[in-house]
Amino acid sequence: MEKKTIITRAYVLFGVFALLFILVIVRSCQIQTDGRATVFSKKSDKLPERTVKRYPRRGEILDCNRIPLITSVSTYDIYWDATVVQKDSFNVGVNELAKKLAFQFGNKNAREYETFLRTARERKNRYVLIQRKVPNDVRQMLRTFPIFRLGQLKGGLIDTDEQIERRRPNGELLKRTLGYVKLDGKKMLHVGIEGAYNTYLEGQIGEEVEQKIASGWKKMGKILKEPVEGADLITTIDKEIQEVAHAELLEQLKHQNAKSGSVILMDVKTGGIRAIANLTRGNDGEYYELFNHAIGTKEVPGSTFKLASVMAALEDERIDIEDKVNAKGIYTYYGSTLKDTEEKGYGVISIRRAFELSSNVISSVIATAYKGQPSMFVDRLKAFGLDKPTGIDLEGEPNPTLYSPGTKNWSGISLPWMSVGYEVQQTPLQTLCFYNAVANNGVMVKPQFIKEVRRGSSVVKTFETIVLNPKICSEKTCKILQSCLKGVMKNGTGSALKSSYFDIAGKTGTARILNDDLRYGEKGEEKYQASFVGYFPADRPIYSCIVVISAPNKDIYGAVVSGTVFASIANKVYATALQYHEAINENTIRDSVVPGSKDGYKSDYVSLLKALNIPFKDYAKEEWIATTAEGKFVQFDTRKVSTNAVPKVIGLSARDAVYMLENAGLYVKVKGVGTVIAQSIASGNPLIAGQSITLTLK
Repeated sequence: MEKKTIITRAYVLFGVFALLFILVIVRSCQIQTDGRATVFSKKSDKLPERTVKRYPRRGEILDCNRIPLITSVSTYDIYWDATVVQKDSFNVGVNELAKKLAFQFGNKNAREYETFLRTARERKNRYVLIQRKVPNDVRQMLRTFPIFRLGQLKGGLIDTDEQIERRRPNGELLKRTLGYVKLDGKKMLHVGIEGAYNTYLEGQIGEEVEQKIASGWKKMGKILKEPVEGADLITTIDKEIQEVAHAELLEQLKHQNAKSGSVILMDVKTGGIRAIANLTRGNDGEYYELFNHAIGTKEVPGSTFKLASVMAALEDERIDIEDKVNAKGIYTYYGSTLKDTEEKGYGVISIRRAFELSSNVISSVIATAYKGQPSMFVDRLKAFGLDKPTGIDLEGEPNPTLYSPGTKNWSGISLPWMSVGYEVQQTPLQTLCFYNAVANNGVMVKPQFIKEVRRGSSVVKTFETIVLNPKICSEKTCKILQSCLKGVMKNGTGSALKSSYFDIAGKTGTARILNDDLRYGEKGEEKYQASFVGYFPADRPIYSCIVVISAPNKDIYGAVVSGTVFASIANKVYATALQYHEAINENTIRDSVVPGSKDGYKSDYVSLLKALNIPFKDYAKEEWIATTAEGKFVQFDTRKVSTNAVPKVIGLSARDAVYMLENAGLYVKVKGVGTVIAQSIASGNPLIAGQSITLTLK
């Protein structure tokens, strides 16, 4: 009975093993046939393969001088195959490798790294992660480390998994304007320059083959379709001017403890944006580029809009700039009151003087000039293009707010209030575009951020100047308003803003704005927006500029809050702009006598004199030379250097003297700057290696 039971059990066990064997055979066949036909490439006879996308390097964004604003950086995930390293090589190098990895990455100490490496080797791990996202210079350095320097087949270093990352080398500078492209859920966001010109930057995706190994999918280096790298964008931005604008705005925001601010500097003739800064106070009290207020935030412009109001009335011949008006200081329309800064009023003054003083009597001027015909005033503003966006390529620009008679938002106070910059809303860029047209003698140009698109040395596309309106007003009106803007700076609200180098034309603006609760604050809780917009130099405009600061807490007036930023930027731009300065050597006569020179190393002098186009005669048979200025050329003679005695270095530069003495085996100390005039050990003395010598320079 027991024998029969044992035999039965043996048959059952044999049947189980046989079944398992059959299952293994069937599964192997499936992998070799069905699996390959559906999941993997049909061409693979050994390991499974698949085709994946190969993403190109994204194009760079550069300033107008080709300085990188956004660049693409290659990074690599570093892995290690612990199974390929020979025992002797591993034991000799593991301690030193651990020390170098600890010093390089700092995430583990040397002991922890050594334990990590030894454990991976004991477990025969073939794909050990060392570090993710390593830049190429560090990757190259790792290849010199012990064990790793033996290469992938003997040292196990695997460093071919390249990723490309976008980097902003200048931090917060231009962050919102440069923007980004990223997937937000199912929606692709296109923000700033990155988003607007993505089709140029992204290039064309290629294809390559990956192979399945025990630890996952691995690139084989088999390219089916080469990717096409993205093109580079040459922007109109000048990084040096941008840094000035950013720094000046930041300093004033901190001083005023303001909520936010923006600056735009634009080339008058071309519309090229040279600088654009946007800073908002964060929860920690510091300022960051959180939103592009310059192109995306519209607000009541306040007194800067008076330029458009006066321009309309002049064009419609409803006023003369020298007409007299009674600036009494307080103006009431249907129970709503406007006040001048000087509530006692300015008395009887001309409209020109009212503009210079930014008097709200302008509201009475417009209300009287267009009495019974408010549509004519609004239509004239629309003819200037003030109801339309500038049409920039960057997303996020809103339409200006400009109400019309007969709409639900129009009332009896709309005409006078609109004339002084209320019941109308503009972005800073839209306001600047209008002022830039006045600076440009009536020609309104489109603001632009890109100068050209390049792929390598080839120009893909050039962005020419786009004229939005060839003549926003008559030449006569434009000249009058240019003189009015100069008057603001000489005799009006901007008179405190001076430049030692040139005249500025511009207009101050202060507007009461809504608080965070979307209501106007009670007395003492009001919030204001201070702005200044203009151009420089006043007579030959090169740049126009606007500064807008929201909710300052110390001062409220445009000249004090924003005008000082404008003036600082203008002065610093002037100091660095060649077009403002006459060449100091344009008419100089070339000296026919060559300058004197020190003794030194011949190859250095040959390179220098050739670069300066100075003739020389070489009579020296050694590399160390004595030089002599001989009228129209420099003469080289041999400077004898003893190999057994202390060399003479008097007359040499510090660099050459130190080089010569250290090569002789001496320890050198240097006092002073300039040319060597004395040496503590006289030349010709016996040479003792390691001896200290002091050089005196003057």
